[in-house]
Amino acid sequence: MPTSTPPRSAQATRRHGVIAAFIAYGLWGAFPLYFVALAPAGAIEILAHRIVWTMVTCAIVLSFRRDWGWLRDLLRHPALAAGVAGSGLLITVNWGTYVWAVRADRTTDAALGYFLNPLVSIGLGVLILHERLRRLQWLAVGIGLVAAIYLAVSAGGVPWVALILALTFGLYGLLKNRVGVTLQPWQSLCAESATMAPFALAFLIALQVMGASTFLAPAGVHTGLMVASGAVTAIPLLFFAEAARTIPLSLVGLIQFMTPVLQLLVAVLLLHEQMSVTRWTGFGIVWIALIVLTVDSVLATRATSHARG
Repeated sequence: MPTSTPPRSAQATRRHGVIAAFIAYGLWGAFPLYFVALAPAGAIEILAHRIVWTMVTCAIVLSFRRDWGWLRDLLRHPALAAGVAGSGLLITVNWGTYVWAVRADRTTDAALGYFLNPLVSIGLGVLILHERLRRLQWLAVGIGLVAAIYLAVSAGGVPWVALILALTFGLYGLLKNRVGVTLQPWQSLCAESATMAPFALAFLIALQVMGASTFLAPAGVHTGLMVASGAVTAIPLLFFAEAARTIPLSLVGLIQFMTPVLQLLVAVLLLHEQMSVTRWTGFGIVWIALIVLTVDSVLATRATSHARG
């Protein structure tokens, strides 16, 4: 009699991946509030502390688990090491741009970047992986391009913050989907942060020597928040890594809409950033593209299920 364990196991894995994605994107949606609380530190100082304390957090966890054997294998495979280093660079640029946007009262730009990310991911799939798009996917990408052009023309400049965030995170997800198959989440995050930690640590030491560091603030709360940036950064990234390893990137892309929605709500309702009618219109065009993309995903899933059934 055939067993039904494999299907149940696959369903459980998919369910855990979906839950992990929801947790990751929900936490990211609330990030602006945390970075606002890190004032008066500047964006680069916050970024450097995030890198260093993320590496320290991961190293502590891996030491507690006695899980360092993977490092030997990583160093023996140049292609894997290069992928990890590339992921580290991409996420560093993403972190830095995001923190700068929040501290510069441009959280809405960050939200736009993560709204555009699914469209950028599709574009990367076509350009890098040579994937073929369905008609609705082409339509969604076209509408997304119209939105980007409209926002650029209406604002008098390219929405570079949004584009950098979308591109770096799209490429990061692409690499994680491949590197994450070999390395466990704690391992890959430790390796990624370690590739940038020497530069971050050198910057922090120089800042301290010049007397410009805010780390050792008299009240002590600021210092604690800086140290906590390791855990705050690691937790959602680890959930994201787990999701990227266990569910299709297309599904991860759909769930990620949570983050920009929450970011936009935080920016407008709590941080009181202004949104002009023109900007709302641009966001609206992007949302139309995302709706088209969602419809395409639902139809494709139904078609696949029907074919299997």
